[in-house]
Amino acid sequence: MVSQYVGINIFDVDELQIDAYLFYLRDAFIHKMNQTEDGREYLENCWRMEQVEPDRGSLRDKFGKRK
Repeated sequence: MVSQYVGINIFDVDELQIDAYLFYLRDAFIHKMNQTEDGREYLENCWRMEQVEPDRGSLRDKFGKRK
């Protein structure tokens, strides 16, 4: 996946430093998931599940301002 995404051959991928490889792997995965509707839904769910702070603006819009 990294080889195709970056446009280098598999032997050059083997020579990448680990941090560069992991960066490209993450980007390649996100790029691949964005190609389909199911993939985009998966990425949205992943983003939503890692949020730890509430979206106060959306909550106020939906439920009204607290008195």
